[in-house]
Amino acid sequence: MKVDILVFAAHPDDAELSCSGTILAHKALGKSVALVDLTKGELGTRGNAELRMQEAAEASKILGIDYRENLGFRDGFFVKNEELELKIIQAIRKYQPEIVLANALSDRHIDHGRAADLVHDSCFLSGLTKIHTEYNSVPQKAWRPKKVYHYIQDQLSHPDIVFDISDFFDQKMESILAFKSQFFDPNSDEPNTPISGPDFLDFIKGRAVEFGRRIGVKYGEGFQIRGGSIGSNNLLQQL
Repeated sequence: MKVDILVFAAHPDDAELSCSGTILAHKALGKSVALVDLTKGELGTRGNAELRMQEAAEASKILGIDYRENLGFRDGFFVKNEELELKIIQAIRKYQPEIVLANALSDRHIDHGRAADLVHDSCFLSGLTKIHTEYNSVPQKAWRPKKVYHYIQDQLSHPDIVFDISDFFDQKMESILAFKSQFFDPNSDEPNTPISGPDFLDFIKGRAVEFGRRIGVKYGEGFQIRGGSIGSNNLLQQL
């Protein structure tokens, strides 16, 4: 089940909103991608856990990813502890990625920064041979990804890397809109949220334009690296 890129997301739709263009670009180049959602987003104002799982499955088809799973952590209440770190480590060793994409280092939603910290530390711990995990009752080998990149979410942060998604922006938006319960739907009678209005989709486009301008392309997605820039705008240099 080894993949080139493993994406972690605190909630279903985090990855679609923030790094789906990068996923699509790498899939087009023949790279393999797995996506692991930490929670089912069950505390979301709109929709419910079952519906979010259906929407995630539809988004996965649009993205063409190789695997997607949900670890079932408690939305809003998961914390960094040994139990959850071991579950993340098990996923890392299962997929053996070269690159990990994870939530924003800090953001409006408290789960995002917590997920970033949890995944970042688990990527390091996954490389320690004296930490023992199993998958399907088979002992797993230690594995540490080459790099961990944190995608930028709601709050604007200075990106260390911007990836060109110009050829994949429309498909990115299609994957976002697979989460019909969460985003603009004129026929919905559910409560409005900060992301359910039509202006939010304009915000997503504007952010992509802003990041793209930094590297001279139409649309981009931004990533941060804990500890600062590596001086490259190309994730593929790490694969």
